[in-house]
Amino acid sequence: MPLDEYNRKRDFGRTPEPKGQERRKPGWSFCVQKHAATRLHYDFRLELEGVLKSWAVPKGPCFDPAEKRLAMQTEDHPVEYGDFEGIIPAGEYGGGAVVLWDTGTWTPLGDPHKDLRAGRLKFTLTGSKLRGAWMLVKIKGRDPRDAEKTWLLFKERDEESRPLSAYDVTVERPESVKTGRTLEEVAREQDQVWHSNRPAARGKPTRLEALAARLRHTKPAPARGAGAHALPPVPAAALATLVTEPPAGDEWVHEVKLDGYRILARLDHGRARLVSRNGKDWTDEFPAVAAAVEGLDVRSALLDGEVAMVLPDGTTSFSAMQNRGSQKEAALTYFVFDLLHLDGRDLTPLPLRERKEALRGVLPRGRKGLLRYGDHVVGQGAAFFAEACRMGLEGIVSKRADAPYRPGRSRDWLKVKCTREQEFVVGGFTEPEGSRAGIGALVLGVHEEGALRCVGKVGTGFTDKMARDLRRRLEALEQPGCPFTPTPKGMGRPRWVRPELVAEVDFTEWTPEGRLRHPSFKGLREDKAAGEIVREVAKAPPGARTPAPGRAPRGKGAARRGAEAEVAGVRLTHADRVLYPEQGLTKLGLARFYEEIADWILPHLADRPTTLVRCPEGLSEPCFYQKHVDYAPDVVRRVRIKEKTKSGEYVVVDTLPALIGLVQIGILEIHTWNATVARLETPDRLVFDLDPAPDVPFARVMDAARRVRAALRADGREGFVKTTGGKGLHVVVPLVPGAGWDAVHAFSERVAADLVREDPRGFVAEMSKAARAGKIFIDYLRNARGATAVAAYSTRARPPAPVSVPLAWD
Repeated sequence: MPLDEYNRKRDFGRTPEPKGQERRKPGWSFCVQKHAATRLHYDFRLELEGVLKSWAVPKGPCFDPAEKRLAMQTEDHPVEYGDFEGIIPAGEYGGGAVVLWDTGTWTPLGDPHKDLRAGRLKFTLTGSKLRGAWMLVKIKGRDPRDAEKTWLLFKERDEESRPLSAYDVTVERPESVKTGRTLEEVAREQDQVWHSNRPAARGKPTRLEALAARLRHTKPAPARGAGAHALPPVPAAALATLVTEPPAGDEWVHEVKLDGYRILARLDHGRARLVSRNGKDWTDEFPAVAAAVEGLDVRSALLDGEVAMVLPDGTTSFSAMQNRGSQKEAALTYFVFDLLHLDGRDLTPLPLRERKEALRGVLPRGRKGLLRYGDHVVGQGAAFFAEACRMGLEGIVSKRADAPYRPGRSRDWLKVKCTREQEFVVGGFTEPEGSRAGIGALVLGVHEEGALRCVGKVGTGFTDKMARDLRRRLEALEQPGCPFTPTPKGMGRPRWVRPELVAEVDFTEWTPEGRLRHPSFKGLREDKAAGEIVREVAKAPPGARTPAPGRAPRGKGAARRGAEAEVAGVRLTHADRVLYPEQGLTKLGLARFYEEIADWILPHLADRPTTLVRCPEGLSEPCFYQKHVDYAPDVVRRVRIKEKTKSGEYVVVDTLPALIGLVQIGILEIHTWNATVARLETPDRLVFDLDPAPDVPFARVMDAARRVRAALRADGREGFVKTTGGKGLHVVVPLVPGAGWDAVHAFSERVAADLVREDPRGFVAEMSKAARAGKIFIDYLRNARGATAVAAYSTRARPPAPVSVPLAWD
């Protein structure tokens, strides 16, 4: 049995480790435990096949892809071990202190069972500390006894990777994600080691007793003098990541998303200071809030919350705050949802649930008054979000209950919006028309790739007073040159301004061109810097994993929020999901593209088995190849094809609805066989893929394609050319079906070998990257049974949404 070795090594009468059993219900959790045994190491564990597959990583994980960390595979552990933290008694197997260093979920990029056996496991992690794409690769160990146990763990290159010189996660984040304690703090608590044969000294402590014990472990804030309870400077605020739906599970708490100003309040020696999320002092802006904080019965504190104006219907309104006037100061409320310091104690390492427990005891009781406790619900994220939207609220914020307070944006805090809104940089304005005062519209943009890109105009949502006030501020910022790259067209005759003001705008969706649809102005954001404004793209929440190959999403957790649309009779869910962030190209935009070019692409797809590149969340999340897609709309045809050791079900795209059905499940690339289903064993074409090394100019690639064509013509055949959607070209040769796969493969290999022999400095037919420097790789291997090439007119899963396009030889 999988856990026999684990159980054999342990005396569960002496160790607090869980005995556990193999789980029948599969899950996708992962954990990392920092373990001070004979040597300090990190135990990396992935839930698979009912147990935790485990590796000991001496140096720990690293976000630098250049750092390949040794990982020795150890015995399988029970899934219950994923929550273990404490001390394994001396003399027991693995004796020493253990902290739960990270937890979360993992998503295999491929078949995890097959890949584990093959010794090459690729996956993504969604944890409190570890995120993005990772690899485990088995290598040949120095000691023959460890031949099957030696692996390397390393980070794949993606948006999460960082050089070790800039960030060492094991140094920067040594604490437990469960309790906030360090390994040294756990090791000092030897008297708390549990033994099953030792009677309990007392009953279970109450929640308040447990909190008091935890507060004793927090570090005092740095003191300025003897007896002082000084606070550090106000830290950067923790920020939430936009996601498509609330995360599931009771490890999350959910709060109402308020429509106001984010404020951190610092109370020291009876004086309060209010600071915005970008570090500006707002004490004079909200004097009544500062006075209320000064009335708290504490020596010092650091609070985090939102100052908002509550309307009679119970909602909050940013627009109302913009127009409140001094006489409405009493209508403001400071909703406090976090406590970072209290009476000289740093609470940021504590789990959120404990910080909020302490906060509840600090704030006045009741739902009236200027200071209010920012309450929450535990779990039930989907129901809470639905109710928030029904009530007309902006959305919700979901937070990991066990996470410490981390400045900056992370996935410990997530936000889900009922309507679309975000901040934009104001780069210009137009003149009013008719009887309108002040301005006609604001020209808006976001920062992308180091430049300010225009996303459209907003001309509604202003009162006359707001429009006149805006004009005065904009005229003071006027400049002759356009701040956008490139200069936008279709804006009329705008007057350009220095891009310093930030506007908050409601809108219905992004157009396929990356412009705002139906925008409405809400107000200026004084608390956000123009330089940090980017296009917000919602990501999948933790736990919303891509199904393993051959598995369809099931159960309540499979439902996702988003706009719906219909193209060619096929229902598109989450039609507003951005697939290509660089262009703002949505799922609906891609479906409409294919609808427009259906007469061109379908002849290249009809009756051919496919291999597909699937990106369920677009390019903002990992993509993967799929040969066998069990889950697809009914309009997609499937065929069963005999493979070497089994039969597999392949997708065939014969109709426009089938093509749109692929868009619905997130397919961004379509690769086809060189044979049709009707004559599977006699290919009707072959493909030469000309793949240049990075230093090869495109003129040489064109010349290579002509040389392939000439070689084919010398043999009495004709070739046609198309782009690959990348740097290379495909030469496609139609065949009258008759010859088998072996003959076609041998012919293409001979053509490639002849070209290499004629010009060994220009061509190479080996896959080795080392041999390809300065040369063009003639890939003839796409002409074997089951091999594929990207279809003509298919998009590619890379920026900026390139397409494989047939060309004329001239």
